[in-house]
Amino acid sequence: MIPQSKIDEILQVATIEEVVGDYVRLKRRGANLTGLCPFHNEKTPSFSVSPAKGIYKCFGCGKAGNSVNFVMEHDGLGYIEALKSLADKYRIEWPQQENVNIDHEKAIRSEKESLQILNNWAADYFENQLWESDEGKTIGLSYFEERGFRHDIIKKFKLGYSLESWSHLNDTALAALYNEDLLLKAGLVKKSEQGKVYDAYRGRVMFTIHGHTGKVIAFAGRQLKKDDKSAKYVNSPETLLYHKSNELYGLFYAKNAIRQNDFVYLVEGYTDVISMHQAGIENVVASSGTSLTENQIKLIKRHTENVTVLYDGDAAGIKASMRGIDMLLEQGLNVKVVPFPDGEDPDSFSRKVGADAYSSYLKKETRDFILFKVKLLLTDVANDPIKKAQVTRDIVESIGKIPDGIKRMAFIKECAVLLDMNEGLLIAELNKYRNDFLTQKEKEWVEPTIDTPKVSLQEELKELLKVEPLFEQERYMVKLLLLHGHKEKEGYANIAQYILAEMQNLELFFEQEAMRLLVDEIRFMLQENLPLHTEAFINHSNPLISASTASILAQQDEASEKWTIKYGVPIVSPEDNYLLDISSTMLYLEKKQLEKMTSQAGEELKLAIEKGNEEEINFSLELIKLLKEKQKELSHKAGIVILH
Repeated sequence: MIPQSKIDEILQVATIEEVVGDYVRLKRRGANLTGLCPFHNEKTPSFSVSPAKGIYKCFGCGKAGNSVNFVMEHDGLGYIEALKSLADKYRIEWPQQENVNIDHEKAIRSEKESLQILNNWAADYFENQLWESDEGKTIGLSYFEERGFRHDIIKKFKLGYSLESWSHLNDTALAALYNEDLLLKAGLVKKSEQGKVYDAYRGRVMFTIHGHTGKVIAFAGRQLKKDDKSAKYVNSPETLLYHKSNELYGLFYAKNAIRQNDFVYLVEGYTDVISMHQAGIENVVASSGTSLTENQIKLIKRHTENVTVLYDGDAAGIKASMRGIDMLLEQGLNVKVVPFPDGEDPDSFSRKVGADAYSSYLKKETRDFILFKVKLLLTDVANDPIKKAQVTRDIVESIGKIPDGIKRMAFIKECAVLLDMNEGLLIAELNKYRNDFLTQKEKEWVEPTIDTPKVSLQEELKELLKVEPLFEQERYMVKLLLLHGHKEKEGYANIAQYILAEMQNLELFFEQEAMRLLVDEIRFMLQENLPLHTEAFINHSNPLISASTASILAQQDEASEKWTIKYGVPIVSPEDNYLLDISSTMLYLEKKQLEKMTSQAGEELKLAIEKGNEEEINFSLELIKLLKEKQKELSHKAGIVILH
């Protein structure tokens, strides 16, 4: 088991607003922060983060919890894995555990830590060669300067140089006590068929790749000599730290600017990102020369829904990139484009015109993607009806991927004018495509197997945390226990002991499983004389308890207002008079239980009448009479009027 003190330490450092803020674009609303839920598709923000309580809650899908719960849910990790992930991110020492069979897990964690240390060393090594070695200054630094990069920008992105040497990096690393196997796994060295180890990036300028948290996760080396036998770029292999399809170059440097501007520029290469930073434009990321992936799009969506794609001036390149843009549309992002003059790319054009003119050009030439695509494809149509039909289908397919129906219809109207076609025909084609598209999506969707830890936990949380009107007062009573259970009460150890004793005397019990789970934990803590503070439940080592607590504490106190409006019960704020609130809630729970018993007695009466059993009929009638009298007594006590 992980000591609770270590869990508390991690949660104290890994604040909910910072952890969630790395994945969700949050905006301040009073004491809380809001944003679009990362767990389900929504257009209006229903996802709330409470820094004061250390919890999140989505009022749309119901998911809730603390920082650990969020990482578990978002990254599909187990509880221990999520804790380790946060501990690693915030450099918190992980406790040594005994008698736990996690040898494989320890080995993976050890390798990740070793790779991280090696990557940090390698980044410093490449940077040092660029600035300190004669070869680095003459070749590497000169190359960057010729591209117009200022020294402060070169240092900001930790650009470097790898010497034109067979094994300088390898020899230096071994001398620093790094082992060969790790160097091979990191891709810093390679092994020939003869078994000889050599440096992987010889004679290349180096681009350091950071993850979204700023850690060095990989490298890319650009060739400087013309050599048809050698690739222009050599990239790090897939490692425990680096999965190329999950990363966007420059995101670490762009996060704040993306949120401030509420849009991101998407470019292709490393130098495009660096040039734009030098021009004062920081909300830019690159797909690193690969086709855009679904995971990269999800990364973008965590920070903004607005993407502006910067195209090279080559028309063929633009058309080749359109599939990636269709993927952006499919994810509900708003897509604009900026084309550059023939032969230019974002990097070259920035160097050619200067920072001010470049910034002005981007603002002036930004266009909506769909309309840009129509005009681009129509240039090849001329008067060929076959080509025009194909272009029309191509445009309709792009529009059909947009999840928002209103947006789809707005584009159809504009495209009908540009294509000089009947709007009704486009709508018919759109409906046909959407039907085929959604059918295909259903076929592709695979239901998760229930025996995986991730799914079973999600399903368990879903069942535990679902809100039903029948259980509103159970949840409210548990909320009172969580908020006030630790406070003093004459004749009892505390409020929690008083509530549980009263409920036992009245033979009241909780029907909802999540409430029983929390109440059982409260009973255990009372028996063990443990402090009943809210934080103990929010930060509990059982993720079901922490998630349930977050869900309850995030819920608005609407129930008390309903009592006042519907029943005339004078309820004041729990903070002002929580004892009165507890009494009222208990009366309501008792009344609900009596109503349930009366309903059951009514069913028994029906059965007795069907059987013609006079004795059972009389017994049921007497029981119903007693139960209704008891309900009247409670109603009078609570000030509730029961209408028959």
